[in-house]
Amino acid sequence: MSDAGKTRPLILGLTGSIAMGKSTVAGMFEALGVPVFDADFEVRAMQGPGGSLLAAIEAKFPGSTGPGGVDRQQLGALVFGDRDKLALLESIVHPAVVEAREQFLYRHANAPLVVFDIPLLFEKGGAKEVDRIVVVSAPAQVQRDRVLQRDGMTEEKFQQILALQMPDAQKRAQADFVIDTGTSLEETEKAVEELVEKLSERLHE
Repeated sequence: MSDAGKTRPLILGLTGSIAMGKSTVAGMFEALGVPVFDADFEVRAMQGPGGSLLAAIEAKFPGSTGPGGVDRQQLGALVFGDRDKLALLESIVHPAVVEAREQFLYRHANAPLVVFDIPLLFEKGGAKEVDRIVVVSAPAQVQRDRVLQRDGMTEEKFQQILALQMPDAQKRAQADFVIDTGTSLEETEKAVEELVEKLSERLHE
């Protein structure tokens, strides 16, 4: 698409497979003053104490919510590995996320650039909703080492998660830009800064 004559911010879709460092990179964009819409954060808020989605989730998944909001472990056990139940949960969550994203865009209508931090950007068809795509990537061994350091993570769970995600190589092939997090934090920060500068220059052409 042409960036000329746009009436809204350029939307950068930020994605990457599990443990590739996407959240870290999102924080780097924020540190540079770029507004970031964090889909996962919004979902956690909607599922937290008093969250707007609790009633709908409890109705479809009885016993999965309580005073503290959604019991993530309980709900996870109900949907993990069950595509139908996962699809049902997504049918509750997705419309609410879309609404929150629209409100975010409205608030930042005058920003030249915004980031949509969406873990399953490709898998859920979100690529068509952004102008450019940034994929955060690291070597497979680095990814595996990071994942297996997480509490409660096992090799089996890791493989099941990978099976639900588009392969990293395929994501990189479809990206407009790739940020490598297999390097030092300083090098990754420099790559993010250079990308923001490049896009800012293009927007002012």
